[in-house]
Amino acid sequence: MLLAVAAAAGLTWWLGFYVIVRDSGERGPRRAGLGLLAYGLALAVGQVRTALEDAGTGAPGGVLAEAQAGPLTGVLAGTQGVMIHLPVLLWTGAVLTLVPGSERLDRAWSRGVVPVTLVALAWLALSGRGAEADVAVRAVAGVLLLAPLAGVLVLLVRARPPRVGPLVTVATLFFGLGAALLVFPLSGPAGLLAVLAIDVDMALLGVAIAMSSAFQAGEALWRDMLRSLLGAAVAAGATGGQVALAIVLGGSTPALAVLLFGVVAVAVAAQTLAGPVHRALDRIAFPADPEIRRERAELRDSSEALPRREQGPPPLDEAEFTRLTRRALAGYGDLGKLAASPLANLPVIDERITGDSPLERAAELRRLLLESIQRLKPRDGEFGTSEEWRFYNVLYFPYVRGLRPYRRGAVRDGLTPEERRAFDWFLREVPERTLYNWQNAAAKLVADDLRTGNRQ
Repeated sequence: MLLAVAAAAGLTWWLGFYVIVRDSGERGPRRAGLGLLAYGLALAVGQVRTALEDAGTGAPGGVLAEAQAGPLTGVLAGTQGVMIHLPVLLWTGAVLTLVPGSERLDRAWSRGVVPVTLVALAWLALSGRGAEADVAVRAVAGVLLLAPLAGVLVLLVRARPPRVGPLVTVATLFFGLGAALLVFPLSGPAGLLAVLAIDVDMALLGVAIAMSSAFQAGEALWRDMLRSLLGAAVAAGATGGQVALAIVLGGSTPALAVLLFGVVAVAVAAQTLAGPVHRALDRIAFPADPEIRRERAELRDSSEALPRREQGPPPLDEAEFTRLTRRALAGYGDLGKLAASPLANLPVIDERITGDSPLERAAELRRLLLESIQRLKPRDGEFGTSEEWRFYNVLYFPYVRGLRPYRRGAVRDGLTPEERRAFDWFLREVPERTLYNWQNAAAKLVADDLRTGNRQ
């Protein structure tokens, strides 16, 4: 059973990392990925705890006395209790991002439900070990976890998000039923089977979030997901398989159980997070060569974007084209995202490039976007704050110049005089929600320009 749970934990960790890395800038994938990572950790902690208890009671292969194992198993039980319930909280937030117009509910969830539930989970962890925890504490934690999930499920059924609505609804329903069992858990093999069944529900939810993310970006999913899964499976099998062989030949011990899960986690993380890991290593290896780091990052992003590219020209449906243009503008500074965008297959790009490399297409798409943005600029100066300037300002400064006035700790140091004036204008006269609405309206103008080919 230890090896089967290790395989399930490895798969859960891979999917969690994959969902986060695929679209790390969005709240939904981040929350879903963190929920999967926490659940995989709960599976690992549960097996290590079982190994310690077996060793403490003199089971074959045991090396610890019961007096030594007792305090540690208590800590592990509390950790497992928090990690196994935390995904319910995170998944409520992830599913909430799929419901249109849920911004206020999302703020209420993040500022109200999350802190209160975390306090309840800490209370649950400190009140007892596993099923021995006080029934009242479990009831309070169950209400805080399951009531918001049920509410989000109702909103999801009403909203019916495109492409993933039925899958997310069914998976959330079964996940909620399984989560109810976690509040008052079963013991023995039945409890472990229930935990593994919930892991399947979480995997379906993770796939649904990845599908939604790919649909919103207009990218392919299955080729990229399969490639990532194969890489993670090979890395985990080559390293964790050696520990598994030692367990089969010599028996399970707490140390080998910890080593097995640790090796699988590191192997999966190193393979799935290869891009961020390489960027971190480049910053260490080439601290004085920003140009080398930039070029290596662009080549890496272009390579990673290839499996995500949809073949053929982008759809010319007005709403769909506008949505893809909005996503491309948001990824203006990321050649990897632009290379994966369906807009990189625009016929006008075929006419303007000499080769067919993803990087060349991405760079040309960025030039097209900049040209369309520049056509929004009034002719009466370099900067203005009148109505005629609003659409140009809300696209040019945040996306092209990288201005982030609403970011916590944002300062005016290092900005040009023109950027300083724009920075002050955003903070003084443009609320963040208004900026978002204006960007949507401006993105439609850019989309119309791209779609009709009205270029000078």
